[in-house]
Amino acid sequence: MAREVCLKLKEAAWVGQFQAMGSPCEVVCESPGRSDAESTVRLVAEEAWRIEDKFSRYLDGNIVASINQAEGRSITLDDETADLVDFAVTLYGLSDRRFDITSGALREVWQFDGSDNVPTQSSIERVLTRVGWRHVSWQRPKLELPVNMEIDLGGIGKEYAVDRAVQLIGEQGSEPCLVNFGGDLAATDAPQRRRSWKVGIEGDTEDQPERLIDLRQGALATSGDARRFLQKDGTRYGHILDPLTGWPVPDAPRSVTVAADSCIQAGMISTLAMLKGPDAEGFLQAQQVRWWCRH
Repeated sequence: MAREVCLKLKEAAWVGQFQAMGSPCEVVCESPGRSDAESTVRLVAEEAWRIEDKFSRYLDGNIVASINQAEGRSITLDDETADLVDFAVTLYGLSDRRFDITSGALREVWQFDGSDNVPTQSSIERVLTRVGWRHVSWQRPKLELPVNMEIDLGGIGKEYAVDRAVQLIGEQGSEPCLVNFGGDLAATDAPQRRRSWKVGIEGDTEDQPERLIDLRQGALATSGDARRFLQKDGTRYGHILDPLTGWPVPDAPRSVTVAADSCIQAGMISTLAMLKGPDAEGFLQAQQVRWWCRH
């Protein structure tokens, strides 16, 4: 797919759109002119594409491919990759081992396409032998995976990309902007031409938001299963998997949205809440952040 940026003027703001990391991405700018807005949107798009090229598990030739294809050899990581791995390790501990960047192998048996194709226990158990951060050797900057295991940084990639975009816009000294990568978003500053940024939180129906949130500064991230699930014999199986069992987290909320200072912080809290299952709201209440939970 060609990497293109579309820019248009909408309600006294410039709106730039592009595709990255499997998601529609949008930058809303209060820049005074088209050239300034185009420069800002291009800056954001290039950074999103850089991060996708470097960390996507779907691409060959990047650092993630080198790790996953090492066949048991130790790989030396650059500082940016090592920082993301360190953050993932922190989440692994905070989640009682339920946020695990080696759990991508479970996608081989779970296809969340809205069907009733629930895998068997035996097929899940076969895949689970290749899941578990405890099997990995990580002594920064050297990472060593057992043969046939893999990592996937997709669970933190978009939030990281949003925060990087906000940082670059700030360094450029642009007018206030809202950066939205597939529903994970952050504002560089409070808008000047309106009271707040209007943000729609996705519900079950496409193009019909569950709620509208007024955001002046900071970030929002949402975790949920509005579109990715299985349904069989009256039971709904959401796509948030517990890598300890190989099964979807039982009694998890349909979605959790969190507001925080940074997108990666908001994403961390919303993901950890989903992994708590029925204890999600109790966990959220202890975090001292604004949050919205849908069951």
